[in-house]
Amino acid sequence: MFTFLLIVQSVIAAALVGVILMQRSEGGGLGVGGSSSGFMTARGAADFLTRTTAILGGIFIVLSITLAALAGVSRQPATIDTSLANKVAPQSGPLPAQQQPVKPAAPAQQQPAPVVPVAQ
Repeated sequence: MFTFLLIVQSVIAAALVGVILMQRSEGGGLGVGGSSSGFMTARGAADFLTRTTAILGGIFIVLSITLAALAGVSRQPATIDTSLANKVAPQSGPLPAQQQPVKPAAPAQQQPAPVVPVAQ
């Protein structure tokens, strides 16, 4: 039921976007001009698109509220896995004794640093 309503909601949203984008911002609708009589005059197109936008918007809002209610009712309570609650973690083997840091061996013989001639 939820999935079906979600698909219907998506179709309604796409239709609503399409109807809104077809309207002219000046209120002219789809009518570009022509005769004042006919099936889709400028005034008739604007009225039709305005009415369709209102109907689709109302359906969208009702579906949104319905989907939110269904999601809240069908939600299962959170469960906590208690299967490990009373078990003690196994201990690893004995910890190694702390070792003294090893000092590096002294060099056998110190060699003087090479002399670099200074440019004059």
